[in-house]
Amino acid sequence: MCGIVAYQGPHDARQRILEGLKYLEYRGYDSWGIAVRSETGVLNRVRNTGEIGSVSMADLKLSQARDGIGHTRWATHGGVTVKNAHPHFSMNKKVVLVQNGIVENYGALKKNLEKKGYVFLSETDTEVIANTIEEYRKKHPLKEAVRRTMKDLEGRNAIVVMEQGSQEIIAARNGSPLIVGVAPHEVFIASDIPAFIAYTNTVYYLDDGQMVCVKDARPEFFSLSNGSHVARRKITVDIKAKDAEKGDYAHYMIKEIMEQKETTRRAVEQDEQQLKKVADMIDHAYGSFLVGCGSAAAVCKLGEYVFAKIGNRHINAVEASEFKHFSGFLTPRSLMIVVSQSGETADVIEAIETAKKKKVKVIGILNNTSSTIARLADYVFPIHAGPERAVASTKAVTAQYAVMTLLAYAVRGDIAEGKRLLVEVAGQMNDLLNPRYGQYVKKIAKMLVRQEHVYILGRGVNVPIAKESSIKLQEISYIHAESFAAGELKHGPLALITKKTPVIVLTGNDGDTIDIISNAKEVQARGGVIIGIGPHKHEVFDYWLHVPDVGELSYMVNVLPIQLLAYNLGILKGNNPDKPRNLAKSVTVK
Repeated sequence: MCGIVAYQGPHDARQRILEGLKYLEYRGYDSWGIAVRSETGVLNRVRNTGEIGSVSMADLKLSQARDGIGHTRWATHGGVTVKNAHPHFSMNKKVVLVQNGIVENYGALKKNLEKKGYVFLSETDTEVIANTIEEYRKKHPLKEAVRRTMKDLEGRNAIVVMEQGSQEIIAARNGSPLIVGVAPHEVFIASDIPAFIAYTNTVYYLDDGQMVCVKDARPEFFSLSNGSHVARRKITVDIKAKDAEKGDYAHYMIKEIMEQKETTRRAVEQDEQQLKKVADMIDHAYGSFLVGCGSAAAVCKLGEYVFAKIGNRHINAVEASEFKHFSGFLTPRSLMIVVSQSGETADVIEAIETAKKKKVKVIGILNNTSSTIARLADYVFPIHAGPERAVASTKAVTAQYAVMTLLAYAVRGDIAEGKRLLVEVAGQMNDLLNPRYGQYVKKIAKMLVRQEHVYILGRGVNVPIAKESSIKLQEISYIHAESFAAGELKHGPLALITKKTPVIVLTGNDGDTIDIISNAKEVQARGGVIIGIGPHKHEVFDYWLHVPDVGELSYMVNVLPIQLLAYNLGILKGNNPDKPRNLAKSVTVK
């Protein structure tokens, strides 16, 4: 949830860390902080609340240094205050660290430390880590003190530590991501690669249960279990700095919406032999599950429909946070298909760990193919969406739709047809995503901007699109948006409809059109305002957002006007569409 950046090398650590944190703001932007170690070994720190995006070098008021650590926070334990912002010192001010994660047993650790005379200045669980290191440091070198501290922590955590008078930076991981970037005579440690991609694309991935010690700009890797050396493989990643930039766009969200005409086409570029192999696994599985969180959970729900409709297979969609309640059904013949943009989602990782205990095979539909989930999965289908910086997922979602659809066609034994249809859809997205269309969506946004409630209806494959629509509108506009299967209206939700209540109706050129138009008329009869999305205009629509006619794949295009609508509503309401309140991009805590 939080973003970590550390640097050691010949250049100005303040500048390297500040740049990196600005790239990682999507991971949290409640508060920020940087600590550096001067050439004489003295630790200096600056912290503040709010976003780091507008912070300049002059604002830091830190002396130049060759190594340091930084953090941008998404609050979990403790409110959004300066005293809770990272980095945190130990009580004696000799240890400073940043953390991403949650210490689940921090209460017991804190109580034990207080008995030994430690005083805590913040409400965070992070300060417990710093003071535990200080306590172990009384008898052990810094590396061993960090190792022993990590073994005491329960929960998913990653930390980066510096000590006064030392020349080391030590990082450790158990559940939350850390990546080591290396360039000539300099080393970076970060939560995600964009933090240092402008300087190097050569990385080491730190696995769970491992730590890295950086001295003289050289990393050494060790096991947290016994402190022994660990060999890590150096990897060159295929990410370019420009891919993580906004370019001429006002926000990352609109840039990423517009990129979908390319990313959808790239998502289709999958290895056919692997598609066939996984299709065979789905055919022979006894109990299959689609698992994800948030927008990825809505993708999984779509998968449940497309596998039934296209592949004639029953697969259960389950939110990752609820998966443990279904673990009794797992056997070595079961199959799990997980969906994640970041590849670091804590609830998904926990679901995979539950499945692995039952020897379940795991398939990953992922954007980050070097992530924790990618390493846990038996097979990975990359969605090729590229870096996605806006918190609200757009291009990754449609790329996930495409891969899910392709897998369903593989199960049907018709990969070529699936690819052909999806390439055609990508071309039609290109026709839809243009400035004139955007202007019309903006007009509808102006009509909705003062509304408190919006409802979205769908049938069939558009039920999960209605769910994704509600998520987007909630995230960006902060309007109460709720989705329903249209046939359920008369079983309760129709009571919510009053005069001028806006209701978005998702339609396609399929067998559900007659029924959902009938549902729209029920809403209209109660005074509701109908905003229709689909390839054809119907009399019941008060407003109509046209989308191309893509037949059974209407879900691929129906989500696009919703994304644009959410973006424009956010702008009109004065919200930052890239950084919605209370949310972070990569949810690495439960």
